[in-house]
Amino acid sequence: MPQLSALLTDWFTAKGWSVHPHQQAMFDRADRPATLLIAPTGGGKTMAGFLPTLAELAAGQHQGLHTLYVSPLKALAADIKRNLSTPVDEIGLAIRIEDRTGDTSATQKKRQRADPPHILLTTPESLALLTSYEDAPRMFAGLRRVVVDEIHALAESKRGDQLMLALARLQTLCPDLRRVGLSATVEDPEAIARFLARHPDPCEILLADPGPDPDIAMLETEEMPPWSGGGAAYAIPAVLDQIRRHRTTLIFHNTRAQAEIFFHNLWLANDEGLPIGIHHGSLDRTQRERVEAAMVRGELRAIVCTGSLDLGIDWGDVDLVIQIGAPKNVKRLVQRIGRANHRYNAPSKALLVPANRFEVVECIAALEAVRAHALDGDPRGPGPRDVLCQHILIAACSGPFDADALFAEMTSAGPYADLARSEFDACLDFCATGGYALRAYDRWQRLQQRPDGQWQLRDPRSAQRIRQNIGTIQDTDTLKVRLRRNRGGKPLGEVEEGFAASLTPGDTFLIGGQIVRYEGLREMVVEVSHRADKKPKIATFMGTKFATSTQLSARILDLFSQADWPQLPHHTAEWLALQRQVSRLPERGRLLIESFPQDGREHLCVYGFAGRNAMQTLGLLLTKRMEETGLNPLGFVATDYAVLIWGLEATTDPAPLFEIDSLRAGLDQWLAGNAVMKRTFRASATIAGLIERNLGGQRKTGRQATFSSDILYETLLKYDPHHLMMQITQAEAMRGLVDFGRIEEMIARVGDRIDLVRLDRVTPLAAPLFLEVGKVPVQGAAEERLLAEESARLLADAGLTA
Repeated sequence: MPQLSALLTDWFTAKGWSVHPHQQAMFDRADRPATLLIAPTGGGKTMAGFLPTLAELAAGQHQGLHTLYVSPLKALAADIKRNLSTPVDEIGLAIRIEDRTGDTSATQKKRQRADPPHILLTTPESLALLTSYEDAPRMFAGLRRVVVDEIHALAESKRGDQLMLALARLQTLCPDLRRVGLSATVEDPEAIARFLARHPDPCEILLADPGPDPDIAMLETEEMPPWSGGGAAYAIPAVLDQIRRHRTTLIFHNTRAQAEIFFHNLWLANDEGLPIGIHHGSLDRTQRERVEAAMVRGELRAIVCTGSLDLGIDWGDVDLVIQIGAPKNVKRLVQRIGRANHRYNAPSKALLVPANRFEVVECIAALEAVRAHALDGDPRGPGPRDVLCQHILIAACSGPFDADALFAEMTSAGPYADLARSEFDACLDFCATGGYALRAYDRWQRLQQRPDGQWQLRDPRSAQRIRQNIGTIQDTDTLKVRLRRNRGGKPLGEVEEGFAASLTPGDTFLIGGQIVRYEGLREMVVEVSHRADKKPKIATFMGTKFATSTQLSARILDLFSQADWPQLPHHTAEWLALQRQVSRLPERGRLLIESFPQDGREHLCVYGFAGRNAMQTLGLLLTKRMEETGLNPLGFVATDYAVLIWGLEATTDPAPLFEIDSLRAGLDQWLAGNAVMKRTFRASATIAGLIERNLGGQRKTGRQATFSSDILYETLLKYDPHHLMMQITQAEAMRGLVDFGRIEEMIARVGDRIDLVRLDRVTPLAAPLFLEVGKVPVQGAAEERLLAEESARLLADAGLTA
């Protein structure tokens, strides 16, 4: 291993910098098979990962690709290229640095395969595509190092599983390949180390000095937060005041819709004309890049944004982060806080703005967790099999393969270390035949076994179709939005197909902070015109609706157990005290259920604190159980912490409703024909290669894909319910949209400790649920009974009898 050359040390000195201890430690361990560096934002993680590369390339003895850098975001790869090019250019090193993402031109991609640069910056999808070519062994022949940035973000998704399978392939081609993982927010370093390393090789973990604690607090406002809602409009004056006091402020939101609404309200109140931008994933790329460039130049005082700016992009002189709405997840909050004062040993400054009264409690709990350095996160399950199926097809594209060798290679990837051979064989059979119910169709007969035992593509021409559909990101079905012109106007961004279908000419909505009027749909493009309305019909961008983490929920329950709450604003402390006075507060290890009449209906409020998806599922299952036992439910609404059910009968003994086997049976019955399963099937079937979204350069619309996937789902449900894709769908639905595991955890945690409190009126903690949107009606016996009673009353009023 070469020493840190005078060229590099002189450059550090000229900059007035010194090599940080963790950077030197990474350099000293450059020959280790795998190393995970956990260092604070602004601590020079990227330079730590690349110092050995620069030193080896500065020696001038390497030809071809030396280091591969993989990040979750295309923009992050571009940012690293800009930052890495600075020392290379200023020192005068003859090192080629290029990026390869979905935005790279076809000409450049072709040249990169023939003549790769020394350092290639890419994404998991682009790397998977590169490994699918027959010339991959030649392109990666000289590869020495892989740097995986923001590894915590990749480890939480199927993109990370895909990446680890691709690295297993590269390790086969380059046995001495060294792996480096970089992150600032890791709640379980050992788990990430196992994820990164080639199984069963060890991965060394380096913990850098965490630096000073962040300067984080709740934003003080003159107006109290409302009982319900997520817009935080009440805080606009206070937020504007903070923008005036700082150079650049990032204002994070949990969904794109909330970001659009807040930006619109902020702009209406911005009488001084402060330069403020908006940035999220549904905006047109040109608009996002324009905002990014303005940030770099320091021209914007504030940027309203979503997770599109979560990760470690070093743009502009940000000195304040504001989180609008409860963060739901401590690790995500820490990541966002790190965008402010992106410098080593400089404390980040952040303010939290709860959108409603309950979120005040959640924000205080999150603040305490950040100060205690207590990150949250759920343990990783086994690697998903739909990604495994895609990787088998990718391997076949690159040439014939031996099943035993491919199995050994795949089980060297951390997420698949415990993969059973029977599971692998089932995936291989699916890729080869489509499975029992589909093996009669030629389109799913994709692999065949040669006389020598190796597997290959049945039709070599199918490699192009497989490559067109590589990836695990499942886009929401969106349509482009453009200003109306004779031949296609300026692109503004995208909206969901479902939202577009709900529009009629004349409707107005927000996109990119602009109010536009829907004019019509032409060639699958939403055409709009500018409007100056002050109250638009708001576009409901999908965005991610995060569920409060298990650890954060536990902290909220611990906070409830305190005798009083000096850390809470007086209005929230008085609210909780009143709840304790008229009823009781939820506790850890117990399940509080309140029963009370309201508006002529009986209400049941279950405080499960299991997260939004799980509580929504619990509402569905409980109302189903109540319907079966004659309790006549009429509907329910769910939040992260509770589900409120209303109906015709009061519940005297709720315990039987929570019998886990009955709930599980009800879930299986409900899921079988439910849209949740069809939606999950469609996503997994697309990843596994059963459904093609892209064909011959054309992309199927969401409706086309849904139609074909629904037919497949119904066919398999009827003729082959144990088909591999049905097994995968069941597992994915239980873990994701349904989140039944958190219901099971809740029931196991409380056991028979269920407290039913019967009251004569609504309680303070239940009151906000009456204001929640998203109420779900129950169509059953209660509805029929009400109709019969109303019919009888009308007949009686008319002097008639039935």
